[in-house]
Amino acid sequence: MDFMERALSLARLALGDVSPNPAVGAVIVRDGAIIAEGYTQPLGSAHAEVEALRQAGDGARGATMYVTLEPCCHFGRTPPCTEAIIESGIAEVHIATLDPNSEVSGRGKEELERGGIKTVLGEHEEEARQLNEAYIKFITTSLPFVAAKFAISLDGKIATRTGDSRWISGEESRKCVHQLRHEVDAIMVGVNTVLADDPQLTARSEEGQPFERQPLRVIVDSEARTPSTARLFGEPGRTLVATTSAASQAKVREFQEVGAEVLELLSREGQVDLEQLLRELGRREIISVMVEGGSTLFASFFKHGLVDKVIVFIAPIIIGGRGAKTAVAGEGAERIAHALRLSRVKVERFGDDAMISGYVGG
Repeated sequence: MDFMERALSLARLALGDVSPNPAVGAVIVRDGAIIAEGYTQPLGSAHAEVEALRQAGDGARGATMYVTLEPCCHFGRTPPCTEAIIESGIAEVHIATLDPNSEVSGRGKEELERGGIKTVLGEHEEEARQLNEAYIKFITTSLPFVAAKFAISLDGKIATRTGDSRWISGEESRKCVHQLRHEVDAIMVGVNTVLADDPQLTARSEEGQPFERQPLRVIVDSEARTPSTARLFGEPGRTLVATTSAASQAKVREFQEVGAEVLELLSREGQVDLEQLLRELGRREIISVMVEGGSTLFASFFKHGLVDKVIVFIAPIIIGGRGAKTAVAGEGAERIAHALRLSRVKVERFGDDAMISGYVGG
């Protein structure tokens, strides 16, 4: 068995429940068999290493631990994991990747070694870093990781000429989207998407039930055109309307009366300043944002270089029509050489749909 792979699968169970902490998995092995395992618990509770050590008890002495992220060595919301590991008598620790947090960043590994523990670094490092890509960006920049997600037809349309878009993608793709929503801290849409689709913007289980923890819903609405009767205001979880001084005070009060928070930001080219919005979300420890539309908002995010990852579901249908919308508006690239090219591209299948994901930049 690949013990680090098992630790990574445990870490994935924590995604969506532990932000702004990283999602970490740990297994403890003796004589070639797993005797204990754990993953990060909700904020303020035990880290993965401590969960596994509690389960192992005295069996940890002389055993080997596999952990997906360097154990912390500082006091935060919980005591240092390195102390617990050293005191347990663990003999060897395999670490997938170092923690870029300046309070750790190699110090956890060094502390374990000073405590007489052998360390091994780098098993499944790329997978471990991808699993915590949002945490890594946030802890090094104080900004959230931004994923742009949309569904298109084979001919690149996101709706028909009449604006109908339900449903371009199939059921399996939509289930995947709800899992992606569950794993992020915020979902963001522009006002035109709310006006056209009246979405709920919730994260739901395969049975259709809302998850207990819902991502923050963010509506980018520079002139406060969102109707206070929009369905998303009645859904579980919190809603933030990001607007500008162009919003009337009457509409601001309407939003507040239906339970939404209103955040007035600077205007940039007549629209909400997205960089200021992301800085504010980062200040609130929102470490991941999934932007779901529409085409004008996508155009602004791409134009200003604010997207980290792109996730596109492609359905095997042809919509056609000059008036049918494409996913990204704006002027677009003048030449193919200037087009945005993704790296580390992955293709997956969900029913009859294909999902293509990749990263902007290196």
